[in-house]
Amino acid sequence: MGLLSQGSPLSWEETQRHADHVRRHGILQFLHIYHAVKDRHKDVLKWGDEVEYMLVSFNHENRKVQLVLSGEDVLETLQEKGERTNPNHPTLWRPEYGSYMIEGTPGQPYGGTMSEFNTVEDNMRKRRKEATSVLGENQALCTITSFPRLGCPGFTLPEHKPNPKEGGASKSLFFPDEAINKHPRFATLTRNIRHRRGEKVAINVPIFKDKNTPSPFVETFPEDEEAANAAKPDHIYMDAMGFGMGNCCLQVTFQACSISEARYLYDQLATICPIVMALSAASPFYRGYVSDIDCRWGVISASVDDRTREERGLEPLKNNRFRISKSRYDSIDSYLSKCGEKYNDIDLTIDKEIYEQLLREGIDHLLAQHVAHLFIRDPLTLFEEKINLDDANESDHFENIQSTNWQTMRFKPPPPNSDIGWRVEFRPMEVQLTDFENSAYVVFVVLLTRVILSYKLDFLIPLSKVDENMKMAQKRDAVLQGMFYFRKDICKGGNAVVDSCSKAQTSSEPAAEEYTLMSIDTIINGKVQPEQALSSMGRCGLNGACAVSASWQSV
Repeated sequence: MGLLSQGSPLSWEETQRHADHVRRHGILQFLHIYHAVKDRHKDVLKWGDEVEYMLVSFNHENRKVQLVLSGEDVLETLQEKGERTNPNHPTLWRPEYGSYMIEGTPGQPYGGTMSEFNTVEDNMRKRRKEATSVLGENQALCTITSFPRLGCPGFTLPEHKPNPKEGGASKSLFFPDEAINKHPRFATLTRNIRHRRGEKVAINVPIFKDKNTPSPFVETFPEDEEAANAAKPDHIYMDAMGFGMGNCCLQVTFQACSISEARYLYDQLATICPIVMALSAASPFYRGYVSDIDCRWGVISASVDDRTREERGLEPLKNNRFRISKSRYDSIDSYLSKCGEKYNDIDLTIDKEIYEQLLREGIDHLLAQHVAHLFIRDPLTLFEEKINLDDANESDHFENIQSTNWQTMRFKPPPPNSDIGWRVEFRPMEVQLTDFENSAYVVFVVLLTRVILSYKLDFLIPLSKVDENMKMAQKRDAVLQGMFYFRKDICKGGNAVVDSCSKAQTSSEPAAEEYTLMSIDTIINGKVQPEQALSSMGRCGLNGACAVSASWQSV
């Protein structure tokens, strides 16, 4: 979650009154950053991972496992013993949405040498050992994506009951507000999403059916009309942000050498997101039930869906400006590089005034529409002390909108007046049980970026097909049974991709024969067939390409 602003959070009504101010000054802040660093280049590879953890208590006598609501205290202790005592401490700790969660990162970013790749697992072990050392008896630090009994009676320690009728943040039937991190940002986010939407969020996950599952599987909520109307037959119903943001994930951010390289990697990795999500799938359990999905993505997307009924197309537009096709937590909606322009086949909703302003300021069409699309959203939280800012030297208003567009990939401009370069964040991975597995996924993604750049690879397919892949990736056993659209030939024939993208001809439509359905086995490991013998995918797949990259001492 990163560093959080301190101050007095505004109510939704107050935040809404300042929404245009935040958007207007957010764009000015972006423009100041862009013009200051648009020509910056030759930044070296620096990167880091983020691992989210749950604090879990084991009652062996009663065979009961609960989530421990001590995240704030654990975090305070870890920060006091670590970064506040030693600025070069090897680990950093940050808050997360759940009061039972914390987030750990390396103390300093990694570089591109093999010696640093070899330290990733060791640093993750340090984090686990460090945090475990401050826990109580029979407590553990767990890297699990979804806690199986999240939302069941008594799932927290100490136990708390939800408050659906009184003035709480979520008004959930299942998730008590005490399980939300006590920092005011989190409760404010929860409350404001509900207020903006005009009703509680509604999450429906298909139930897994075995011989003992009633058919139809129906949950009844006679005392809650909203839940009774929102719950679907044969689905597990959930009604709070905590069911999504209260899950854990694994993310990696890396610095590109220039803005053009960052845009190119953003596009290429966007096509890999559903593949790696299916590979890392680790969350079949919700509210004590076994679901018929393997990934959390759709759950977390619905858990923060603040769109009104008008924006969702359920009522005519009257009080809102746009129909919006997706939650603010979803897959990307447009490629950023010239190479990707012809594959942008999704209708993109943009704020036309912001788009025209960006064009007048010298921003190119693709980046302008990307930012104008992000800024169709309202700010969800705003602190009274952060309303009037110095746009030339601060970026809080830009980040207010940017950081609450939770997409599979995030394109990250440098912070104002810093030595940090243009970055890209890879966000779809589910966290794994062991440090070895988590480090393996992280290193694989970073090595893949080096392979993409070194071999000038091209994974681009129409973005609508990437969206179809995202849906497939969440299905049960997608990693073994699913078929995913993927490019047949990923080689660029030695062209300098990043440079050529800026000069690419974009008028031609993508040909359907450029891509086909493949299994993840074929995508990752390759499969030699006579007609594919000379194709890049036929030779080695992504796994083989990364193995080549791993043999280099520096990249």
